Amino acid sequence: MTTVSNTFVLIHVVLSLVSLISGLVMAGGLMSGHYYSRWIHTFMLTTILTSVTGFGFPFTDILPSHIIGGISLAVLIAASIALYVKRLAGHWRKVFVVTGVLALYLNVFVLIAQLLAKIPALALLAPTPAAPTFAATQTIALVMFAILGWVAFKQGK
Repeated sequence: MTTVSNTFVLIHVVLSLVSLISGLVMAGGLMSGHYYSRWIHTFMLTTILTSVTGFGFPFTDILPSHIIGGISLAVLIAASIALYVKRLAGHWRKVFVVTGVLALYLNVFVLIAQLLAKIPALALLAPTPAAPTFAATQTIALVMFAILGWVAFKQGK
C-alpha cells in the first residue's frame, strides 16, 4: 500500500468514526426529543463524506459496500432535503428522523461487517457474510436500530 492510499484509508476511517460518534449523539438527542444542531450537521457532513470516499478504493466489481454506500447516499439526500431545504417543518422532521437513523444504521452495518472481516478473532466467528454469526449480529443491530428509530420517530413531534 502506498503512502497516498494509507492516507486515504486513514481519512476514510476517521470520517467513519466521527460519523458514528456524532450519529449516536444525534440519535440520542432525537430519542429524547432534542435537536443537537452541531452534532446533526457533523453527522450529515461526515456521513456523506464517508459514503463518497468509500467509492474511492480500487475495485473491479460492484461490491456489497458499494451498494450500501449508494443506498446511504440516497437516504442522505432525503435527510438533507428534510433538514436543509424544508428546515424540518411539519412532516419533514419525521422524514429526517427516519432517514438520519437509517443512515446511521447503514454505517453501523458496514462497521460490523468490517470488524468481522478484519479482526482475526471475530473473523473466526463469522468467516464470511454467509455465516450464521454474521446474520445474527446484523439482525441484532437491525432490531436495536428499529427500536431506536421508533422511539426517535415518536419523539419527533
